[in-house]
Amino acid sequence: MEFIIVKFVLVVIVFLVSLGIAAYSTYAERKIAAFLQDRVGPDRAGPFGILQPLADGVKMFMKEEIIPTHADKGLFILGPSIMMMTACMTGVVIPWGNTLIINGTEYPVQITDINIGILYIFGVVSIGVYGIMIGGWASNNKYSLMGAIRASSQMISYELAMGMSIIALVMMTGTLSIGEIVKQQQGMHWNVFVQPLGFILFIVCAFAECNRTPFDLPECETELVGGYHTEYSSMKLGFYLFAEYINMFISSAIIASLYFGGYNFPFIDQLGLPHNLLTLLGTLIFFGKVFFFIFFFMWVRWTLPRFRYDQLMHVGWRVMIPLALFNILLTAVIVLWQNGQFN
Repeated sequence: MEFIIVKFVLVVIVFLVSLGIAAYSTYAERKIAAFLQDRVGPDRAGPFGILQPLADGVKMFMKEEIIPTHADKGLFILGPSIMMMTACMTGVVIPWGNTLIINGTEYPVQITDINIGILYIFGVVSIGVYGIMIGGWASNNKYSLMGAIRASSQMISYELAMGMSIIALVMMTGTLSIGEIVKQQQGMHWNVFVQPLGFILFIVCAFAECNRTPFDLPECETELVGGYHTEYSSMKLGFYLFAEYINMFISSAIIASLYFGGYNFPFIDQLGLPHNLLTLLGTLIFFGKVFFFIFFFMWVRWTLPRFRYDQLMHVGWRVMIPLALFNILLTAVIVLWQNGQFN
């Protein structure tokens, strides 16, 4: 019973933290954009505008719910629901910390450590494509449909290169468990040092998967009004926007876990701190890495212009996939050499 209670509390904490970070990522993005453009940004709602996300949330809830007359009402509601649900589901296999010892029992700071954690994430993320496609099609709007087609083709294209970049990592680690991959990176044995090309491929594909600039073609306002969520209002629109920021947070957490040691940090074994305190410190270090990558997502958005759609597909199929195949081949040669197959 105690195990179930601990897991339930962990689920609630991860869910609330994901929503909280998604909400304040909107505030952070506006502040970072203001800094890069020599502006002030939000500064009216609370000190330094820190209550702005709450004001935005209340505004979204108070807006009128509009469903187009000729839209498919059931699918119109289902689209943002799928998008939000899949965004929240991906965090259950991420190790947020090492383990906590409570009443003599050791509990991992991870909701579940399934041995196919990476496959689970790819499976859930692929379902998110349906949320975008259903929402764009059900709106009965040609601009929304065009945005949905762009989004689905973009995400499917870049999922291939992302999956192949992970194959090279799995070849070196020998496991699909994210928890086990993090454990293998204890200290400074981070995978980014042995898979630099795989890391670059993964983070570029993460930008495309999250529809972030320079890969935000599905929401290209100048061409498609607002993209696949043009007809949405109130919290249905809020779900789509929140899902984007949750995906950005989860993508940053996955990058930190797979390539930057997760909760591991240099000299972790030499501090001599109590186990639970060391676990909490590791969790703080992990969130520091996550916040750095969130900042990187925002920094790129306000630095680079978006691609044309033909350029985006060209990069996905003619650059990313060949590089991913080359990385797999190179990794295979290195693994065979390390195992003495060439002797």
